[in-house]
This record gives sequence, C-alpha cells and structure tokens, in this order.
Amino acid sequence: MLYSILGIVLLISFITDVRKRRILNIVTFPAMGIGLFYYTLTLGWKGFLFSGAGLLVGFALLLIPYLLGGMGAGDVKLLAAIGALTGTSFVLYSFFYTALIGGVIGLILIMKRMEFWKFFKSPTYTLYSLMNLKGFKFNNESKLTYPYGVAITFGTLCAAFIGGIT
Repeated sequence: MLYSILGIVLLISFITDVRKRRILNIVTFPAMGIGLFYYTLTLGWKGFLFSGAGLLVGFALLLIPYLLGGMGAGDVKLLAAIGALTGTSFVLYSFFYTALIGGVIGLILIMKRMEFWKFFKSPTYTLYSLMNLKGFKFNNESKLTYPYGVAITFGTLCAAFIGGIT
C-alpha cells in the first residue's frame, strides 16, 4: 500500500517538477503524514520512530545543498516524504542512486552547454579548440539548472528495484 502511495507521489512530483519546476507541498506533506500515521498505527511507537527517522534523514540529506542554493525546498521535502514512507535504510539507498543519476544528468547538461559534441565531429576543430581553449568558456551570468525531482524519482525507483549495494 505504501509503495503505491510512493509511486503516486513520485509520478505527480516528476510531472510538476518537469512542467512547472515545482514539487508541491500538497503532495509531500500528506505523504509524510501518511507514512507517520501508517507506521504508528501498525507498529506503535517503534513504527513512529521508524517513519520519523526516515523523514528526518531524508530531510537532512538535502538540507545543506538547499541552504547553499543548489536545489529547491520541494526536493528536500520530497526526499523527506520518501523517508517517512520507507524508512531510513531505503531513503539512504534512494539518495545514493539519486546522487549518481543527478551527477550524470548534470554532466550531460554541462557537456551540452559546452557543445562538447563538436569535439567528436571534427578532429581539426578539436585540435583548434584545445589549442585556444575555445569551447571551454562558461557564461557566468546564466545558471545551469534542471529539475532535480527527476533524479530523485529515478533514484528512488532504482532503490526500489535494484536495492542496496552489497
């Protein structure tokens, strides 16, 4: 049951983050509440601690990147909701996969911005660019961003289907 709710939360968050660059509180807060309520109802105090610890760990994992301006508050709350629904161990695996996927997406976007594909089209262009360091200039005025909810969604799906690394 909770994995169905998790799937719905991820789907809605993925769509709204891609379309509007927002992860909605109306999705994340009820998910946190459902996780806390369900585990408390079924396991009592231990269940509350299980879900609450997952919520706090999920929140803490993305708090520093948020405070440094690297992501939005919705991303932090989404990982906290994942923690509340699944517990500490799962949210740690989810975070691990999210970081890997987010890093790959970021690297692809940086390579796209640098027009890295030109280096493979022409050996002459590659040599010329390397000699003049052309193509390695960044426009410092524009920030490279992408909806991190995409990485969180795929990272969580990897944690669900692949599981932990042993």
